[in-house]
Amino acid sequence: MADMDNKDQAELDPADLEDVEDVEEEETGEDVNSKARQLTVQMMQNPQILAALQERLDGLVGSPSGYMESLPKVVKRRVNALKNLQVKCAHIEAKFYEEVHELERKYAALYQPLFDKRSDIVKAAYEPTEEECEWKADEEEELTVSKQEEMKEKAKVEEEKKDEEKEDPKGIPEFWLTVFKNVDLLSDMLQEHDEPILKHLQDIKVKFSDPGQPMSFSLEFYFEPNEFFTNTLLTKTYKMRSEPDENDPFSFDGPEIMGCTGCTIDWTKGKNITLKTIKKKQKHKGRGTVRTVTKTVPNDSFFNFFTPPDVPESGDLDEDSEAVLAADFEIGHFIRERIVPRAVLYFTGEAIEDDDDDYDEEGEEADDEEGEEEGEEENDPDYDPKKDANPPAECKQQ
Repeated sequence: MADMDNKDQAELDPADLEDVEDVEEEETGEDVNSKARQLTVQMMQNPQILAALQERLDGLVGSPSGYMESLPKVVKRRVNALKNLQVKCAHIEAKFYEEVHELERKYAALYQPLFDKRSDIVKAAYEPTEEECEWKADEEEELTVSKQEEMKEKAKVEEEKKDEEKEDPKGIPEFWLTVFKNVDLLSDMLQEHDEPILKHLQDIKVKFSDPGQPMSFSLEFYFEPNEFFTNTLLTKTYKMRSEPDENDPFSFDGPEIMGCTGCTIDWTKGKNITLKTIKKKQKHKGRGTVRTVTKTVPNDSFFNFFTPPDVPESGDLDEDSEAVLAADFEIGHFIRERIVPRAVLYFTGEAIEDDDDDYDEEGEEADDEEGEEEGEEENDPDYDPKKDANPPAECKQQ
């Protein structure tokens, strides 16, 4: 038998031996790749290694790669030419946004008659006709004829009872207060003592800067006469810039809010809710006598929105002021872009439901991805669930 094996090996063509060796090498390569993949999986499951990698990557952000320095001088010159072209692109983009601002001003004039009519309905200056009040519900919301008649009859009885108890409400009571309370970004600003005042808010308008003037927009809050202040109009103006910074032209990404100014609220005596009085007891060190000192300090209120921090000419702000202004800019932009154009949908909650649907979809996608990752871990023969049972020390709750 051994002689036959030797004979068979002797009869093998040298080319065949090369093929056999190649196959063995390929099989060995696959084994190596498989082990490398398994090692990579194990490393990526180790929180300490991931944290170290992230720290290293964060340290590399913004640091030069060295590639540009390695380029020949003649190539660097051409790259500089491309940068100059990019600066020109940024200036063209700035012109584009200036024209967009002009379009916003043009269409704001077309929207305004509709917004004025909305305001008239809200404050009971105009009663809409039957035709204007008709609204066709979505197919899925439509009810059978019998069910509709039943509900109409029930509603009629309830309305008659209400009529006996009190007078018909005028307009749409607490329209803007309801809008504010329905939007998290705005409701976070509201305090209980703000609500009685915001019940008197009748309208909010957006006013764009005039042609030829620096880019800006104002939010105008219209109030009916009330016991809290004598103003019927409170304003907040946001100054914008739509041109590249000479020192950093590549950072340009459209118009940005550069600052804002509020207005003076003429509070009725004793009604200024942005201030509160506190009493402190002080004990004299020598005599031991105690006295009560009264101090006036700032109070949380939505109406602080109209007294933003001043931005110095140098532009330098402390962290607290920067945070306040950042939140202020976000709120101003949101009121301009979402609240004023779609107020009724925030009043009914429909716009909020749409926003929530968007977030839910993102959450579902994230959940799916997490599920896939967990499935991959469980299918990995080297996966040990005990390793990931507890987070590293720095991630544990204190």
